[in-house]
Amino acid sequence: MSADPTQVLAFETDCHIFDGCGFPAPGLHSFMFEPLWGNADGNGLYFNKPMLLALLGSLIIVGFFWAAFNKPRVVPGKLQMVAEAGYDFIRRSVVYETLGKKEGEKYVPLVVTLFFFTWMMNLWSIIPVAQFPVTSIIAYPVGMAAIVYILWVSLTFKRHGFVGFFKNVTGYDKSLGAVLPLAMTIEFFSNLIVRPFTHAVRLFANMFAGHTLLLLFTIASWYLLNGVGIAYAGVSFVMTLIMTAFELFIQAVQAYVFVLLTCTYIQGALAEHH
Repeated sequence: MSADPTQVLAFETDCHIFDGCGFPAPGLHSFMFEPLWGNADGNGLYFNKPMLLALLGSLIIVGFFWAAFNKPRVVPGKLQMVAEAGYDFIRRSVVYETLGKKEGEKYVPLVVTLFFFTWMMNLWSIIPVAQFPVTSIIAYPVGMAAIVYILWVSLTFKRHGFVGFFKNVTGYDKSLGAVLPLAMTIEFFSNLIVRPFTHAVRLFANMFAGHTLLLLFTIASWYLLNGVGIAYAGVSFVMTLIMTAFELFIQAVQAYVFVLLTCTYIQGALAEHH
């Protein structure tokens, strides 16, 4: 039976190094939340903190771009300038660089949306009160990777037909000779099974690990805040600040990598097979 997160939180808050309690290390219980609405026993719908953060994040992104571009001006204001810079960065540095301007223009809205949504879901990790990256719950990266996967498969079919799709996903190359069946089998499983898995897990694993490290140093700072442990608590607190800054960097990088891989997959679907 899983631990009650509220009980675990209370234990972590009350526990210090010389109080006779062990170190309350973070674990899977740190990623489990009691429903804010409904129940989690499998009967009916429920709504929890990560869902709330995902909803709020979506509203923040929509609200930000609506406020920036609702009444665009030739000489942009500060908000419009920031929004244009972010949009243009993804359009030019990711979409155009991977797909080219002609082919890539139609995919710019999707890629920009995926980037800012992923980034926002990551950013919740360091925002006070929220302090939880939504993408550390595997369902969210899987959902986004599934969108990209469905797009990639449909584009490949549309561009190349059934035979072309088969050649595309198996890496068919008759010059390989006797090893062709083995190479095609490996490519088939790599493209259709491993690719969407790694696309989702890369984002999930980084956010899961980053949040765990932040929890580790944060809890340690409080746990050591007693007696001679105060000096060590200070070191742990400094590490918390360093890890927070590092996590801020990783959050942006992982959002960038996610959309860069998205464009790479789209480019593979559109490319002619030789």
